[in-house]
Amino acid sequence: MEKKEEAFEFGKKNYLLIIAGVVVMAIGFIMLSGGGTEDPNQFNPDELFSARRITGGPITVLIGLGIVLFGVLKKPE
Repeated sequence: MEKKEEAFEFGKKNYLLIIAGVVVMAIGFIMLSGGGTEDPNQFNPDELFSARRITGGPITVLIGLGIVLFGVLKKPE
């Protein structure tokens, strides 16, 4: 009886997909940041509620989560 032992549960492609997903998620969180001001009496709605923060950032984070999920669920070769 041969016993096949693998050092890692995932293959190289799985790890690359997971790392790529984490990088995409980090980019999404960077897109969500900012919009603050030093003066608490000043309010700039155009900067705070920009399309980049309201739609682009969350969509990028969700795409990153999807890539990570695909990297985890993909069967290693």
